[in-house]
Amino acid sequence: MEKQPLKQLIKNIMIGGPRDPRDLRIFHKISLIAFFAWIGLGADGLSSSCYGPQEAYLALKGHFYLSVFVALATAITIFIISTSYSQIIEIFPHGGGGYLVASKLLSPSIGMISGCALLIDYVLTIAVSVASGTDAIFSLLPVSGQTYKLVFAVFVVLILMLLNMRGVKESILFLMPIFLTFIVTHIFTIIYVFSTHIPAVPQVITGVGTDVSSTISEVGFFGMLFLVMRAYSMGAGTYTGIEAVSNGMPVLREPRVQTAKRTMRYMAISLAFMVLGLMLTYIFYNIRPETGKTLNAILFQQATGGWDGNLSHLFILIALVSEAALLFVAAQTGFIDGPRVLGNMAVDRWFPTRFSVLSDRLVTQNGILIMSGLSIALMILSRGSVRFLVVLYSINVFITFSLSQLGMVRHWWNYRKSVKGWIRKLSVNGTGLILTSFVLVSMIIFKFNEGGWITLIITGMLVVLAIIIKRHYQQTMEILKRLDNLVLSVEVADKNIMLGGRTDLRRPPKMYHGAKTAVLLVNGFNGMGLHTLFNIIRLFGTEFKNFIFIEVGVIDTGNFKGVNQIENLEAKVKRDITRYVDFMQRNNYYAEGKSAVGVDIVEEIDNVAADIIKRFPNAVFFGGQLIFTKDSFISKFLHNYTVFALQKRLYRQGIPFVILPIRV
Repeated sequence: MEKQPLKQLIKNIMIGGPRDPRDLRIFHKISLIAFFAWIGLGADGLSSSCYGPQEAYLALKGHFYLSVFVALATAITIFIISTSYSQIIEIFPHGGGGYLVASKLLSPSIGMISGCALLIDYVLTIAVSVASGTDAIFSLLPVSGQTYKLVFAVFVVLILMLLNMRGVKESILFLMPIFLTFIVTHIFTIIYVFSTHIPAVPQVITGVGTDVSSTISEVGFFGMLFLVMRAYSMGAGTYTGIEAVSNGMPVLREPRVQTAKRTMRYMAISLAFMVLGLMLTYIFYNIRPETGKTLNAILFQQATGGWDGNLSHLFILIALVSEAALLFVAAQTGFIDGPRVLGNMAVDRWFPTRFSVLSDRLVTQNGILIMSGLSIALMILSRGSVRFLVVLYSINVFITFSLSQLGMVRHWWNYRKSVKGWIRKLSVNGTGLILTSFVLVSMIIFKFNEGGWITLIITGMLVVLAIIIKRHYQQTMEILKRLDNLVLSVEVADKNIMLGGRTDLRRPPKMYHGAKTAVLLVNGFNGMGLHTLFNIIRLFGTEFKNFIFIEVGVIDTGNFKGVNQIENLEAKVKRDITRYVDFMQRNNYYAEGKSAVGVDIVEEIDNVAADIIKRFPNAVFFGGQLIFTKDSFISKFLHNYTVFALQKRLYRQGIPFVILPIRV
């Protein structure tokens, strides 16, 4: 058995061995049933019950009975948004995140804005979730231990990063038992408090009326409305997980639409129950903030105050640890969907194409790393303050919500003549559009001076960066179109040969054993490949008697969506290779082709190189590389230099590799 290099051995231990993308069972292995999806995708929304109700409650500034109105408005909002997103799931069964919905139903540019907003939101999801989970853990410790909170939070992000680099399903299964513990402990607490405080319900109703009257007398009706709306906006992080389900469709088990709807239903019901239950229990116990403790921690202490001391401490410990675990699971939404949005945008050339590349574990490793790095940076800059992060949070997701609803409204209007029940469908998304737009405007107004402007500026900067990157790729494509004239020339030449009735085409040229052989790496039957081929012939004349063409179909976030897409990619690669082989044979050269699909071009080519050298000892490998007349940091960052990595790999084996420049 071949001994693994130390670097590969460490990698396999840390994040696992490679997965085979051609395994027909792979999509089943990494997919999630509704229950697991509820944990991995729905946990973002459910976990917000650990900080959303708290921030809304505290924003009322002592008028705590008004939280009844905030809780009811929040629950209604949850059901409206989740219902409207269920219709998005039907229209986009392969993934209906805000980026794809806005791109296809409105325009690519508007979709880009939605995608940029989502990326910032997912970074904040990781930061807020981990920071809030850390607060829950440290609520169990003395105030003196608060100095270690930031270090602990950063450590948690690093652990989650490693888990996600292993793959989606493994990271969810790892935390599932604690997630279920959270559900049991929190639902039990809410039901227990309600059952023991039934006699206090009339008192709460009276308190609500008194608080309304006193608030109106102090600041007027519109002042009270302003206070309630501000509290509602501060708790708006509660809704962020709804987007995750429609965006995470590719990781759901077939039939995906039914699985997604079931996941959405689980999430909406559980989230609405938690928000209503927790905010009302705060009122029952007249909860007030304490240094170093979350409101939920104070609630658990109050609820178990009459229990046996050991039992009370044990329950609080289990509840807060599970709460922290749920928040860490919620960070999964950022790790799962953030890199996926980034990958989709990279496929469309809004961001560097390297972010669409999959690792051998079939995860977007580059995306996971950048989401981790940005969330850690944000955690350090904010010093892990949930209060500050919540101000930055949720503005962007409502940008995406509003654009998605607008796109759906336009869709139903455009297809009103062919879709039955279009009025009902239009009404659902229309209601969602009005609500989400209202919430967005409200949050910008209420959060702007408190730090919300930071989110808007960062999102705007990301939009400008995406425009610059897209423009560069478009300019490069315009230049490369000139090379595609070579394809037309080849097709015309082939047509003329066929019309000439050449009979020797029926007997392909024989292989020259021991002769020099050119092994050419291509990426489609295009101008770049033909330009490199003609350069070999121009530079070396008839020195090469045999030609071998190699093409690797790269599996990325754009095509890793099912077995059919992988098969289509394989078929496309084989067609490209066949065209090269046929062209060379028609010109009396021996030619053959080798094709493969995989996530790593260097690894796939390295796998076949040894066999080629064994059959053709005098083989020389060739690859083309774009060379820009005006080299810049952008051109270096946005274009891959795979041929240099491959050249280095083959040089170590003593295999000659020549890079031919393609000037643009």
